[in-house]
This record gives sequence, C-alpha cells and structure tokens, in this order.
Amino acid sequence: MTERTTYLLVDGENIDATLGQSVLGRRPEPHERPRWNVLLDHAEQEWQQPVKGLFFLAVQETLPMSFVQALLAMGYTPVPLQGEGKVVDIAIQRTADALRDRDADVMLVSHDSDFAPQMTALADGSRRVGIVGFAEFMASSLRAVPGVESFDLEYDVLAFKSRLPRVRIIPIDEFDPALFL
Repeated sequence: MTERTTYLLVDGENIDATLGQSVLGRRPEPHERPRWNVLLDHAEQEWQQPVKGLFFLAVQETLPMSFVQALLAMGYTPVPLQGEGKVVDIAIQRTADALRDRDADVMLVSHDSDFAPQMTALADGSRRVGIVGFAEFMASSLRAVPGVESFDLEYDVLAFKSRLPRVRIIPIDEFDPALFL
C-alpha cells in the first residue's frame, strides 16, 4: 500500500498580488516574499504525510530560470504555463479536478474564489482539504467549503522572516498587547 500524499497547489501569482496590493501596498521585495520551503515543511508536519508541491506560474517568452531552479531545489515541481486567459487558474482547476480520482489530500495556496467549486468537490469526506493564505483576504466561498481547514501564511505557516503590516481580527486568546505598544 502506498503512503497517502498531500498535494500542495500554489497559486504564486495570487499570493504575490495579494501581498503586494493588499498587504504592503507596493511590489514586494525579494526578502518580503514567503519562504516557500517553509510552506512545504508546514504542510508535511501539519498533516503528517509526504507533500508534493506544485507551483503554478504564468510565463511570457522566457522561463525565469533562477526562480524555477530555486523551486526545484526546495522540492517543488514548477508548472510554467503560457497562453491566453488566466492560465494558472485553468491549470489549478484542472489539477484539482484530476485529484478527485486520487486517494490524496489537497491544500490550495490562494485566495481566489474561482477555485471554490473544485475545492467543494474535493471536500467529499474522503480527504482533508485545506486553504492557505492571508485569512482576511480569503474568498468567503473558499472559507465556506465544508470541512476545509484554513492556515494563515504568516501566523500559522510562519512563512515570513518579519511581521507584515496587516490589520486583522485577533482572537482574544492570541492577543499580545506588546505588539501594539
């Protein structure tokens, strides 16, 4: 019997855009981007099984080789896509559909409501389904998927080297006044 796997589907463009536009208000510097290796480790530790990380990215004329090589070195499988329309969304949707036929768990790293139908279909009770991102920017349709587990990229995954300038609802059990003083 083969060991169960978690498929980590990363919508890098969505995370980068949300980080830049909604959190920082500008294009993120390289040191401000998530530590993608930490995300892989978190997924493996959280669900206690091997993780296959698929990192979807749209490319123009040339492959961003330094980034692709970095992804490979971290253990991701880069999925560079080219074409008309939202190629990353289309590829993630097709991948999620294909995963319905596999005995595997799925974590989606995106805030995009376009994936709600696929995530709902995956949440059939036979697998674990998770979403990862910034909680305050997560599409309500993703949060509403029955049984979905949510992980905050900064606070749960600890994917950033320093605190981000976020305004979020703080559960009172997590409130630390020192952060505001």
